[in-house]
Amino acid sequence: MSTATNKHLVIVDDDPQIGDLLKDFLCKHGFEVSYANGGKALDAISQEKTIDLIVLDVMMPDEDGLSICKRLREESNVPVIMLSAVSGEIDRVVGLEVGADDYVAKPFSPRELLARVRALLRRSEFSREPATVTQAVIRQTLIEFDNWQLDINNRQLIDSEGLALPLSKGEYELLQVFLEHPKRTLSRDQLLDYARGRDMIPFDRSIDVQVARLRKKIEVDPKNPQLVITIRGGGYQFTASPLRKEV
Repeated sequence: MSTATNKHLVIVDDDPQIGDLLKDFLCKHGFEVSYANGGKALDAISQEKTIDLIVLDVMMPDEDGLSICKRLREESNVPVIMLSAVSGEIDRVVGLEVGADDYVAKPFSPRELLARVRALLRRSEFSREPATVTQAVIRQTLIEFDNWQLDINNRQLIDSEGLALPLSKGEYELLQVFLEHPKRTLSRDQLLDYARGRDMIPFDRSIDVQVARLRKKIEVDPKNPQLVITIRGGGYQFTASPLRKEV
């Protein structure tokens, strides 16, 4: 049995048998786990405790998993792993489009889910830049580009009027890669390596979906992108010149 992680996971599934099985398994590996049989129960849990990751079933009565995930993304960037009995690429892409960070097809091994949970939590922690212990004053790191600022400390995208836009884990990681490699053509494989490493098994259109989602947030006209352009046969290129500063 693994040591405690202090990470709080929520299993959202209308089948209590699956919910209890996953809850017991993940608890044995050191997680604090809550079970919710739908969106309303999830909302109630989120009002009481901080949630570090959600495992969300797609097919549920009342409010389905895709609707719940889309709603979550409007107010939170909590990592989401979607579960679905449908394993086609289109269904995976739809899951990513509404904001999921990973996708597991049923039936699956609990150990596979555990590996994906750990990988997603690692990426989540790695994307945060902790202050050093000896730092007397925590300085805010901003990366400016075009009419935007990326607040590294708080993982927020800030527009020209000072309003913060939420970013999913995947969007944040992808934007960081572009800001670190401006004016360079990056292939899909390079973007996967830089943004996610090899913790998660990628599939062909995952980067394309993340790019499309990011464009909707930073481009004036996402259908005619100027910041993240497509290089035919090559991949993508970030055209802005970012400026990093601390305040």
